[in-house]
Amino acid sequence: MQGQMKSKMSNYRWVIVSMLFFATTINYLDRQVLSLTWKDFIVPEFHWNNNDYGTITAIFSLAYAFSMLLAGKFVDWMDTKKGFLWAIGVWSIGACLHAYCGIATSGILTGTWLVGFEGAKDTIATVSDVAKITSLSVTLFIFARIVLALGEAGNFPAAIKATAEYFPKKARGFATSIFNAGATIGALIAPISIPFIAKAYGWEMSFIIIGALGFVWMGFWVFIYKKPEKHPKVNSEELAYIQQDDKNANAEEMLAHTKKISFAKAFSYKQTWAFAIGKFMTDGVWWFYLFWTPAYLSSVYHMDSTQSAPQIFTLYFITLLSIIGGWLPTYFVEKKGMNPYAGRMKAMLIFAFFPLLALFAQPLGYLSVWYPVIIIGIAGAAHQAWSANIFSTIGDMFPRSAIATITGIGGMAGGIGSFLINKGSGKLFDHAANTNMKLMGFEGIEAGYFIIFTICAVAYLIGWVIMKSLVPKYKPITDL
Repeated sequence: MQGQMKSKMSNYRWVIVSMLFFATTINYLDRQVLSLTWKDFIVPEFHWNNNDYGTITAIFSLAYAFSMLLAGKFVDWMDTKKGFLWAIGVWSIGACLHAYCGIATSGILTGTWLVGFEGAKDTIATVSDVAKITSLSVTLFIFARIVLALGEAGNFPAAIKATAEYFPKKARGFATSIFNAGATIGALIAPISIPFIAKAYGWEMSFIIIGALGFVWMGFWVFIYKKPEKHPKVNSEELAYIQQDDKNANAEEMLAHTKKISFAKAFSYKQTWAFAIGKFMTDGVWWFYLFWTPAYLSSVYHMDSTQSAPQIFTLYFITLLSIIGGWLPTYFVEKKGMNPYAGRMKAMLIFAFFPLLALFAQPLGYLSVWYPVIIIGIAGAAHQAWSANIFSTIGDMFPRSAIATITGIGGMAGGIGSFLINKGSGKLFDHAANTNMKLMGFEGIEAGYFIIFTICAVAYLIGWVIMKSLVPKYKPITDL
């Protein structure tokens, strides 16, 4: 009886995945507050246009990009537990800072600082120079957004590192798809909570309430996370399962697991470039959907953020299909005998075809708003499935000691791609609306959205072809 009890494997690794899931959920909730409040609640106060909002989101993307490069190194240096605590602490502070941009605008413009949120609104309304209000408020939001980006950049390097510490290679894709689904859940909860908080208590409180969730998560993480080999709730059977790849590794591979990697060395590998280019081509698509879909429904279908809540909720509910992203490569590996990299690349090719549906989002929108909503939802699910697998390719190729650094490099590339699409979208939408642009039967801002949807549709196939060209076959790194 005692021997049987010993042979039963503990499952503490799923507690860790749950924590990573909740962190990612909070990450995306914090990221969504601005996109769901700016059109209806912030524009009347600060007089922003699409280009102003595009500038704020673009600089956030750029700050996130370069923070990712440093965050990977930071997490490798601090290690998983402390690195994650620093990351979520900083981004929670950044999230809450947004709420005070109105008071700061009032204080700088009029010298009136000792006012509440409503008092700041009333004071700003007395200022006749609208351009100065807009310019200053945009600058302040950019500052808050940069602090948010600095912290949020640490989420994925730390989460990927934790996954590599608690799961063998064959199971990392599924574990990653589970915690990565937090992005979808965060985006799902956002439209049915944030606009209503803003409507009831003011847009400022939506930033503070959502931002405070990160501090709650930190309290749990302090007590829950330890390395599996040191954790009392991980028994010997589970530890053997977690470390099964180490048993099959040769001495050279084991040595590589303990070595740190420099940026110069990292960029010397085609595997790094393949991952970075895959992220550059596709991350901006997801961020475009995340940041601009509420504005799209407002500009094209004239729906405010509370009216469009059912559509946004449905859109992100559909993206839960991304959980298949973790199952499919496991099927190719276990049932078809492929190595992990080949299985992931085959799955990613399949997922790369679904975003092509975005080509029909705008044409079918004339029939019903639900068509683009469903199409964007499917494209979003395909992205999240793609994302879970492209993250897992790092663990396939690189030793654990380099995972956060490589994740950071890829995140930087993805952030640069996101900067380009967000800034470009803001400028394009204002230009299309002001000039009544005509293209393929669309006019004005609708023509602008059609152009961006087309770019989003083809990005994944282009990214996959480049990745496959750089790394055609499974080739792990052992020469750090």
